[in-house]
Amino acid sequence: MTAALATDWGTLLVNVVARAMTVLLMGVFVYAAMRQWLAAPARITLMLMVISELTAVGVSLVSRSPQKRDWTPTTFVCTVAATYYFLAVWLAPGIHLVPEAVGTTLQVAGLGWQIFAKLSLRRSFGLLPANRGIVSSGAYRFMRHPIYLGYCIADIGFLLANFGIQNLLVYGALFMLQAYRILREEKLLSADEGYRTYKGKVRCRVIPGLF
Repeated sequence: MTAALATDWGTLLVNVVARAMTVLLMGVFVYAAMRQWLAAPARITLMLMVISELTAVGVSLVSRSPQKRDWTPTTFVCTVAATYYFLAVWLAPGIHLVPEAVGTTLQVAGLGWQIFAKLSLRRSFGLLPANRGIVSSGAYRFMRHPIYLGYCIADIGFLLANFGIQNLLVYGALFMLQAYRILREEKLLSADEGYRTYKGKVRCRVIPGLF
Protein backbone atom coordinates (compact mmCIF):
# COMPACT_ATOMS: atom_id res chain seq x y z
CA MET A 1 0.00 0.00 0.00
CA THR A 2 1.45 3.38 -1.00
CA ALA A 3 1.80 6.21 1.50
CA ALA A 4 -0.77 8.30 -0.42
CA LEU A 5 -3.31 5.47 -0.40
CA ALA A 6 -2.74 4.86 3.30
CA THR A 7 -3.31 8.57 3.97
CA ASP A 8 -6.55 8.51 1.95
CA TRP A 9 -7.83 5.49 3.87
CA GLY A 10 -6.80 7.09 7.17
CA THR A 11 -8.63 10.30 6.31
CA LEU A 12 -11.72 8.33 5.26
CA LEU A 13 -11.70 6.38 8.53
CA VAL A 14 -11.39 9.55 10.59
CA ASN A 15 -14.30 11.12 8.67
CA VAL A 16 -16.51 8.05 9.14
CA VAL A 17 -15.77 7.78 12.87
CA ALA A 18 -16.24 11.53 13.40
CA ARG A 19 -19.59 11.54 11.62
CA ALA A 20 -20.79 8.46 13.49
CA MET A 21 -19.85 10.04 16.82
CA THR A 22 -21.60 13.24 15.79
CA VAL A 23 -24.83 11.36 15.06
CA LEU A 24 -24.57 9.45 18.36
CA LEU A 25 -23.93 12.52 20.51
CA MET A 26 -26.65 14.47 18.73
CA GLY A 27 -29.06 11.63 19.46
CA VAL A 28 -28.21 11.80 23.17
CA PHE A 29 -28.73 15.57 23.17
CA VAL A 30 -32.06 15.43 21.30
CA TYR A 31 -33.35 12.75 23.67
CA ALA A 32 -32.46 14.84 26.73
CA ALA A 33 -33.92 18.01 25.19
CA MET A 34 -37.16 16.27 24.22
CA ARG A 35 -37.66 15.04 27.78
CA GLN A 36 -37.32 18.61 29.04
CA TRP A 37 -39.64 19.95 26.34
CA LEU A 38 -42.35 17.35 27.02
CA ALA A 39 -42.31 18.47 30.65
CA ALA A 40 -42.73 22.12 29.58
CA PRO A 41 -44.09 22.40 25.99
CA ALA A 42 -44.16 26.21 26.18
CA ARG A 43 -40.36 26.30 26.01
CA ILE A 44 -40.07 27.14 22.34
CA THR A 45 -36.48 28.34 22.80
CA LEU A 46 -35.45 24.80 23.74
CA MET A 47 -36.93 23.30 20.58
CA LEU A 48 -35.38 26.01 18.42
CA MET A 49 -32.00 25.21 19.93
CA VAL A 50 -32.48 21.57 18.94
CA ILE A 51 -33.48 22.58 15.40
CA SER A 52 -30.43 24.85 15.12
CA GLU A 53 -28.03 22.10 16.20
CA LEU A 54 -29.67 19.51 13.95
CA THR A 55 -29.33 21.91 11.01
CA ALA A 56 -25.62 22.49 11.67
CA VAL A 57 -24.87 18.79 12.09
CA GLY A 58 -27.04 17.72 9.16
CA VAL A 59 -25.32 20.09 6.74
CA SER A 60 -21.85 19.10 7.97
CA LEU A 61 -22.57 15.43 7.29
CA VAL A 62 -23.04 16.08 3.57
CA SER A 63 -20.27 18.64 3.11
CA ARG A 64 -17.70 18.18 0.37
CA SER A 65 -14.15 17.02 1.09
CA PRO A 66 -11.87 20.04 1.60
CA GLN A 67 -8.81 20.95 -0.44
CA LYS A 68 -6.91 21.64 2.77
CA ARG A 69 -7.85 21.15 6.43
CA ASP A 70 -6.38 22.40 9.73
CA TRP A 71 -5.49 19.29 11.74
CA THR A 72 -3.41 21.03 14.41
CA PRO A 73 -4.23 19.56 17.87
CA THR A 74 -5.38 22.86 19.40
CA THR A 75 -7.68 23.63 16.48
CA PHE A 76 -9.08 20.10 16.53
CA VAL A 77 -9.82 20.23 20.28
CA CYS A 78 -11.40 23.69 20.01
CA THR A 79 -13.54 22.58 17.07
CA VAL A 80 -14.76 19.49 18.94
CA ALA A 81 -15.54 21.57 22.04
CA ALA A 82 -17.38 24.23 20.00
CA THR A 83 -19.32 21.59 18.06
CA TYR A 84 -20.46 19.50 21.02
CA TYR A 85 -20.87 22.35 23.50
CA PHE A 86 -24.59 21.58 23.66
CA LEU A 87 -23.83 18.54 25.81
CA ALA A 88 -22.77 20.93 28.60
CA VAL A 89 -25.81 23.24 28.34
CA TRP A 90 -28.23 23.15 31.27
CA LEU A 91 -31.49 22.21 29.56
CA ALA A 92 -33.77 22.46 32.59
CA PRO A 93 -35.72 25.73 32.95
CA GLY A 94 -33.52 28.62 34.04
CA ILE A 95 -34.05 32.28 34.81
CA HIS A 96 -35.95 34.32 32.22
CA LEU A 97 -33.92 37.50 31.77
CA VAL A 98 -36.25 38.20 28.85
CA PRO A 99 -39.67 36.75 28.02
CA GLU A 100 -39.73 33.48 26.08
CA ALA A 101 -41.12 35.36 23.08
CA VAL A 102 -38.08 37.66 22.95
CA GLY A 103 -35.67 34.75 23.16
CA THR A 104 -37.65 32.96 20.46
CA THR A 105 -37.54 36.00 18.17
CA LEU A 106 -33.75 36.22 18.49
CA GLN A 107 -33.39 32.51 17.83
CA VAL A 108 -35.60 32.62 14.74
CA ALA A 109 -33.62 35.59 13.40
CA GLY A 110 -30.32 33.83 14.10
CA LEU A 111 -31.51 30.53 12.63
CA GLY A 112 -32.85 32.27 9.53
CA TRP A 113 -29.51 33.98 8.96
CA GLN A 114 -27.66 30.69 9.50
CA ILE A 115 -29.79 28.97 6.88
CA PHE A 116 -29.27 31.81 4.40
CA ALA A 117 -25.49 31.67 4.96
CA LYS A 118 -25.39 27.87 4.66
CA LEU A 119 -27.41 27.99 1.46
CA SER A 120 -24.85 30.49 0.19
CA LEU A 121 -22.09 27.97 0.97
CA ARG A 122 -24.00 24.97 -0.38
CA ARG A 123 -21.79 21.90 0.27
CA SER A 124 -18.76 23.98 1.26
CA PHE A 125 -19.87 24.04 4.90
CA GLY A 126 -17.85 22.06 7.44
CA LEU A 127 -16.84 21.94 11.09
CA LEU A 128 -13.03 21.88 11.05
CA PRO A 129 -11.36 24.97 9.53
CA ALA A 130 -10.65 24.04 5.91
CA ASN A 131 -10.49 25.28 2.33
CA ARG A 132 -13.56 23.90 0.56
CA GLY A 133 -13.51 26.59 -2.08
CA ILE A 134 -13.95 30.36 -1.82
CA VAL A 135 -17.54 31.63 -1.65
CA SER A 136 -18.22 35.36 -2.02
CA SER A 137 -21.92 35.45 -2.92
CA GLY A 138 -25.11 35.48 -0.85
CA ALA A 139 -24.49 36.23 2.82
CA TYR A 140 -20.75 36.30 2.10
CA ARG A 141 -21.12 39.61 0.31
CA PHE A 142 -21.61 41.28 3.69
CA MET A 143 -19.14 39.49 5.98
CA ARG A 144 -16.56 36.75 5.72
CA HIS A 145 -18.07 34.46 8.38
CA PRO A 146 -21.83 35.10 8.40
CA ILE A 147 -22.78 31.71 9.87
CA TYR A 148 -21.09 32.63 13.13
CA LEU A 149 -23.24 35.76 13.39
CA GLY A 150 -26.33 33.57 13.11
CA TYR A 151 -24.98 31.26 15.81
CA CYS A 152 -24.27 34.22 18.10
CA ILE A 153 -27.74 35.75 17.74
CA ALA A 154 -29.50 32.41 18.30
CA ASP A 155 -27.27 31.53 21.26
CA ILE A 156 -27.92 34.86 22.94
CA GLY A 157 -31.66 34.32 22.49
CA PHE A 158 -31.48 30.93 24.20
CA LEU A 159 -29.20 32.16 26.99
CA LEU A 160 -31.36 35.16 27.87
CA ALA A 161 -34.48 32.99 28.12
CA ASN A 162 -32.71 30.12 29.91
CA PHE A 163 -30.17 31.93 32.03
CA GLY A 164 -28.02 30.29 34.68
CA ILE A 165 -24.38 30.33 35.78
CA GLN A 166 -23.65 27.06 33.99
CA ASN A 167 -25.13 28.30 30.72
CA LEU A 168 -23.35 31.64 31.06
CA LEU A 169 -20.02 29.86 31.42
CA VAL A 170 -20.78 27.45 28.56
CA TYR A 171 -21.77 30.18 26.12
CA GLY A 172 -18.95 32.48 27.22
CA ALA A 173 -16.48 29.69 26.46
CA LEU A 174 -18.29 28.93 23.20
CA PHE A 175 -17.96 32.50 21.95
CA MET A 176 -14.21 32.44 22.64
CA LEU A 177 -13.86 29.08 20.87
CA GLN A 178 -15.76 30.37 17.86
CA ALA A 179 -13.50 33.42 17.65
CA TYR A 180 -10.46 31.14 17.71
CA ARG A 181 -11.93 28.95 14.95
CA ILE A 182 -12.51 32.02 12.79
CA LEU A 183 -8.93 33.18 13.22
CA ARG A 184 -7.55 29.71 12.40
CA GLU A 185 -9.77 29.47 9.33
CA GLU A 186 -8.65 32.90 8.18
CA LYS A 187 -5.01 31.88 8.54
CA LEU A 188 -5.54 28.72 6.49
CA LEU A 189 -7.62 30.42 3.78
CA SER A 190 -5.22 33.34 3.46
CA ALA A 191 -2.79 31.00 1.70
CA ASP A 192 -5.28 31.10 -1.21
CA GLU A 193 -4.85 34.11 -3.48
CA GLY A 194 -8.58 34.11 -4.23
CA TYR A 195 -9.37 34.44 -0.53
CA ARG A 196 -6.85 37.25 -0.08
CA THR A 197 -8.61 39.15 -2.88
CA TYR A 198 -12.00 38.45 -1.29
CA LYS A 199 -10.72 39.56 2.13
CA GLY A 200 -9.59 42.84 0.61
CA LYS A 201 -13.14 43.49 -0.65
CA VAL A 202 -15.09 42.28 2.41
CA ARG A 203 -13.40 43.75 5.48
CA CYS A 204 -15.78 42.51 8.19
CA ARG A 205 -15.33 39.05 9.70
CA VAL A 206 -18.59 38.82 11.69
CA ILE A 207 -19.61 42.07 13.40
CA PRO A 208 -18.96 45.33 11.51
CA GLY A 209 -16.56 47.63 13.36
CA LEU A 210 -15.92 45.06 16.13
CA PHE A 211 -14.65 41.74 14.76
